[in-house]
Amino acid sequence: MRNYDVILFDLDGTLTDSALGILNSVRYACRKLGLEIPSEATLRKFLGPPLIDSFRTLAGLSDAEADHAVSAFREYFPTKGIFENEVYDGVPALLADLKAAGKTVIIATSKPEDFAKRIMTHFDLAQYCDFVCGATMDETRTDKAEVIAYALETAGITDKSRVVMVGDREHDVVGAKKNGLPCIGAVYGYGSAEELTAAGATALADTVDELHKLLLG
Repeated sequence: MRNYDVILFDLDGTLTDSALGILNSVRYACRKLGLEIPSEATLRKFLGPPLIDSFRTLAGLSDAEADHAVSAFREYFPTKGIFENEVYDGVPALLADLKAAGKTVIIATSKPEDFAKRIMTHFDLAQYCDFVCGATMDETRTDKAEVIAYALETAGITDKSRVVMVGDREHDVVGAKKNGLPCIGAVYGYGSAEELTAAGATALADTVDELHKLLLG
């Protein structure tokens, strides 16, 4: 594995296990709008992609209905769902070691940036990050490729030769590729080895410990 100086991390399913809060927020939105709550298998597919896309494709909602669903989701998430969440074992040590090694650490998430910053601060992880970059609340920047491009621009990075993305879903891999970056797949998250490999992940980490070894040796 090549030596990377800049590491972009996805948040949900890569640094924290946020499934409970996200899925409870989806259930709340469905109840509020009088929609049938999807099966557990379908609900799990909400983990990773931009939320508005999931309401369109997984719940079959129109653009306007999906907007209403996202608004309802955000009634529950900022006060309850956001903290129905826990940091994966080994993540604080990984981030601390990356910082100690002089690496640039950037969060690049499809979660709204304000929520991402609150989560990183709540779990005392913000201290290890140089930048926390995310989606916009108005849905004008949600696609992972756009978020990664925004993160690179925010950090002033033009030389991508020593930059890598780390994420747990195919959207992370595809978004990285669109920006000319390799992506390490976090198999311990919400995706699978098959999904990440098919999308073109450069390497796979079954555990946070394996990710640590890939990034720091």
